[in-house]
Amino acid sequence: MQVQLYGSRIAFEERANLSSNPTAVKLFRLMAEKKTNLSIAADVTSSKKLLALAEQVGPHICVFKTHIDILDDFSPEVTDRLQQLAEQHQFLIFEDRKFADIGNTVVQQYAGGIYKIASWADIINAHVIPGPGIIAGLKEAGLPKGRALLLLAEMSSAGNLAYGTYTSQAVEMAKDHADFVTGFISMHKLIDDPRFVHMTPGVQLATGSDHLGQQYQTPESVIAKGSDVVIVGRGIYGSADPKAQAAIYRKHAWDAYQNDLKA
Repeated sequence: MQVQLYGSRIAFEERANLSSNPTAVKLFRLMAEKKTNLSIAADVTSSKKLLALAEQVGPHICVFKTHIDILDDFSPEVTDRLQQLAEQHQFLIFEDRKFADIGNTVVQQYAGGIYKIASWADIINAHVIPGPGIIAGLKEAGLPKGRALLLLAEMSSAGNLAYGTYTSQAVEMAKDHADFVTGFISMHKLIDDPRFVHMTPGVQLATGSDHLGQQYQTPESVIAKGSDVVIVGRGIYGSADPKAQAAIYRKHAWDAYQNDLKA
């Protein structure tokens, strides 16, 4: 049974004192100090565009979400530079890898290969279809580095199967591994535990959908449902002025969070 939990908002700075995961602590403090709960989904295919986007929107975001495997020209220098920009502009890097294999395999996918994700990504995410072994495997590589894992408890695409028992089991697994699992990709708040962050994709300034089934919510509606971080893709990187558009989304999301705190 899926439980919808809205309300009970606790300020980010207070939540930073409740988590034991260093990345989660850093994220909560960063959001409070920088006054932003905006993440960008940087779904671009060239290294030049990726780094230029990070430079443009960096001052306005708390999390920069990548799909590093769609880059046509990946090199280790790209992630080195991205880490420099993250330090300069104070944002975390979230590699949206969506791990979905057995523990032994994901250890290698996360720590090794050509991308060596564990060496540069503060946050990763995973499906829970393989069971808790996937969390144990990712934790083996990530926890010693202070990294954080989000579980894909829900998705924003039409007809997806991440609901009901799947979602409730993801929540239970998160509670069992709260030192490494620091939250969820979800459409709304799933658990009334302030240690866990909820990030919601598929956000634009107007509701709607695209031709491939992506369904959009507004920043205000996402925050009203108890989520913490809004993830915006094409609404920012597809605009003529990503920096200006990021500032607009930042204000919408932060104002919604502030209003929810007062409610």
